[in-house]
Amino acid sequence: MTDTPLKRLQHLWLCETLRLREEHAGPLEDGEANRLARLTGGDLASRIEARALFLAQRDGQLQAQQHWLQGARLALGLLLGLALLSGAGLALAALGDGSRPVNVFWALGSLLGLHLLLLLGWAIGLLLAGDHSASLGRLWLWLSEKLARDANAAQLGPALVLLLQRRRLNRWLLGLLVHGLWLVALLSAGLMLLILLSTRRYGFVWETTLLGSDTFVALTQLLGSLPALLGLPIPDAETIRASGDSALTSEAARHAWAGWLLGVLLAFGLLPRALLLLLCLWRWQHGSARLALDLNLPGYRLLGERLQPTSERLGVLDAAPATLDEARAGNTRLDSSGAVLVAVELDPQRAWPPALPKSVADAGVLDSREQRQQLLDQLGRFPPARLAIALDPRRSPDRGTLALLGELARTAAATRIWLLQPPPGEALDSQRLGDWHGALQRLQLPFADSAPMVWLETGHD
Repeated sequence: MTDTPLKRLQHLWLCETLRLREEHAGPLEDGEANRLARLTGGDLASRIEARALFLAQRDGQLQAQQHWLQGARLALGLLLGLALLSGAGLALAALGDGSRPVNVFWALGSLLGLHLLLLLGWAIGLLLAGDHSASLGRLWLWLSEKLARDANAAQLGPALVLLLQRRRLNRWLLGLLVHGLWLVALLSAGLMLLILLSTRRYGFVWETTLLGSDTFVALTQLLGSLPALLGLPIPDAETIRASGDSALTSEAARHAWAGWLLGVLLAFGLLPRALLLLLCLWRWQHGSARLALDLNLPGYRLLGERLQPTSERLGVLDAAPATLDEARAGNTRLDSSGAVLVAVELDPQRAWPPALPKSVADAGVLDSREQRQQLLDQLGRFPPARLAIALDPRRSPDRGTLALLGELARTAAATRIWLLQPPPGEALDSQRLGDWHGALQRLQLPFADSAPMVWLETGHD
């Protein structure tokens, strides 16, 4: 397929959404969708995707998916704003207003304590639980659904989760979200630290009752060893010991402690989150490129019998659904040419066809399901520019006929309905004619009781 990975993921997502919908609400009216899917050819998965795209566009799931994605972007924007504010708050809480000396290890705990605990929990969940579900991820999915505000979006969230679980992609998508938000929060904290350290004078101390100064010297130098490799300053042993008594007034000591604090934030906060973000991105791209439908699911196996039939069956194929979809008309966007006249269920005593211009093709009278299917297949391959459909308004506008009119209209660039006059000596029932007018108006199909021969031949009246 030539779709981008994101576009393909959205197509598979729609397939799963419709599968869940049919599992909960019963089979959909999908005769035209199945016919168009069979015309596309290809393997079963390709036909299922083509069917899902048609049904999703017809029933509103495609628009609901766009609303869901808009809600997801808005929810992500809200979480990013929260991460920015939280990071700035961490820095303010760590350094204070400068009126008191900063306890370096309390400040470090304020900046990195929650980050390291949650990072450890993420790693343990990844190793032990596998498909863990982060609270931030659940919050994002919940916000996305709430902000979508579309009744057709009910199955989109569960369908996405089920689809991604097939290749255990949930962990990497949620990992992208979690590590990305933490990276933004820590970047915000680092920038706020730079601003505060650049505009205020801070003194740094460490305090203890039980531990000796050598413990703090060793711990400070251990934590500063990795930032030192990056060229960031680290306090020497004498400065560390002296800071245990009171905040030093030496500018060099202040600079050394400030650089150490920024370096530890970079080495143990920003770098791990950035590396894990890249890991999740790589695993996500690798897994999503190989994502496919599970054709062994019962819903897809049933579709296989209809989309790749070993033989065509006549008669009733499916029971009537509990709720009926109203017929819809439209027009094709494919290249079209020529003009076609077709009649639907005419009385055998009526003379047909009328005299036609040479440029107009006669498609005959559609009476059987086989004839309808054959004509729809033919028009699907060679769409006409103009299609006129002749109807006998003495018959009632039943659901099957209206659905057929909608299908026929969608194969042509332009369609008109010809409501035939009754035979001599007969009159039309006004109520039934009014039913036809109302039904055709709902289908948005132009109609008249005169022969559209000029329009068929020339394209205008």
